[in-house]
Amino acid sequence: MIKKFKIALHLPVALFVVLLAVSCRKAPQVIPGQVEQIFTGDASSTIKGMYLLNEGNMNMNKASLDFVNFRTGIYERNIYNKANPAVTKGLGDVGNDIGIYGSKMYVVVNISNKVEVLDVKTAKKLGQIDIVNCRYVTFHNNKAYVSAYLGKVGDPKAPNGIVAEIDTTTLQITHRVTVGRQPEEMAIVGEKLYIANSGGYSPTDYERTVSVIDLASFTETKRIDVAINLDRVKADKYGDLYVTSRGDYYTIPSKLFVIDTHTDAVKKVFDIAASNLWIDDDIAYIYSTEWSYPQQKNTISYSMLNVKDETVLSSKFITDGTDQKIVVPYGIAVNPLTKDVFVTDAGNYVASGTLYCFDKNGRKKWQVVGGDIPAHMAFVY
Repeated sequence: MIKKFKIALHLPVALFVVLLAVSCRKAPQVIPGQVEQIFTGDASSTIKGMYLLNEGNMNMNKASLDFVNFRTGIYERNIYNKANPAVTKGLGDVGNDIGIYGSKMYVVVNISNKVEVLDVKTAKKLGQIDIVNCRYVTFHNNKAYVSAYLGKVGDPKAPNGIVAEIDTTTLQITHRVTVGRQPEEMAIVGEKLYIANSGGYSPTDYERTVSVIDLASFTETKRIDVAINLDRVKADKYGDLYVTSRGDYYTIPSKLFVIDTHTDAVKKVFDIAASNLWIDDDIAYIYSTEWSYPQQKNTISYSMLNVKDETVLSSKFITDGTDQKIVVPYGIAVNPLTKDVFVTDAGNYVASGTLYCFDKNGRKKWQVVGGDIPAHMAFVY
C-alpha cells in the first residue's frame, strides 16, 4: 500500500484540511531556506554530514531537502530551492528515496514521476530521469537501479512494475526489467538484485514474492515466495537479506524474514513487527509503526537484532524515554563511525516533523524540526 493512502485512512480530518488547502491554493509555493545551529560540530569528522529528504504530503508539492553538517553543527533546511532558484516548483511531489553514488545524489520524487540528479557537494541539479511512479534507488558498478510501480497511483489494474537501469555517467536508462506489482525497496548481493513486490494497490490480492534479477543479463531469474505486502529489503555482510512484510493491517501481522542469498530461500522468520530497519556492522536497528484497521490505531515498537547469530537483542537503541515522545517513527539511519542513531518523527503527517539524534548508548544528543514527513537519509563523506 502506498504510504500516502495509509496516511489518508489514518487521518481523515487532517486530510480534509489538507485537501481543502490544496483546493484553495493558487499555485505551489516554494519553501524558503533556513539555517540553524543545533550542536557543537566536530571539524575532524570523516563524515561531512547527512542529507535528509522530507517526503511532503501528496499533491502538496512540498518535498524538500535538508542537510546536517557534522563538522559545523549547522542544520540547513530547504537547500534544494536555494541551490536551484530557477526550478520554480521546487523539488516536487513526494520525495520517496535518496541515495549518493560518487559525486552525484539521486532523489526519487514519486508522484512527480522523476529522479532528480544533484551535485552532492552543492545540491545543484545536474539532470533528471523521468520514470512513472518511481519508488527506490540503489547502486552497483556505475549503474543506478530504480524501482517503479508504473500506472496511476492507487490503480488496482496498474501493470506490473519495473526496475530501470541507469548509466550514472550519461544519466540515460539503459535497460528495464519487469518484476511484480508495486515493487518497493531493493538490495544487491554479489551480481544479483533483489526487490520486494508488494501488490499494495490490490489489498485483497497482495503480492508475496521477492524478485531476483541477474545483473549481467538484466533478467528476472526467479521469485522467492516470502509473505504478503513486502516492503523493505536490507542486506547484511554475511549474504543474508532482511525483508519486511507489512501484513494486511487486519489479522495478518507484520513480520521480518531472512533470505539466504546462496540458496535464494527463506531461512528464518522473526515474529516481530518491522516497518523499516538499518543494518550497521552486526546490528540491525528496527522500528515498527503497525497500523490496525479494527483498532484504528498504530502500535509503535523498537527492536534490535544481531545479524551474525540471528538473535533478538534485549538492548534498546533509545534508552532515555524519548521514544515515548516520538509520535510516528518514519525513518532511521546509523552513523557507521560514531554509532549515533538518527530517527525521524512524522508527527501528524501535516505539520513539520522532527529529526532526533541518539548516541550509541541510546541517549538523545539533539533534536531539530525538519520538513513535512522527514523520512530518508544519506551520509556524505
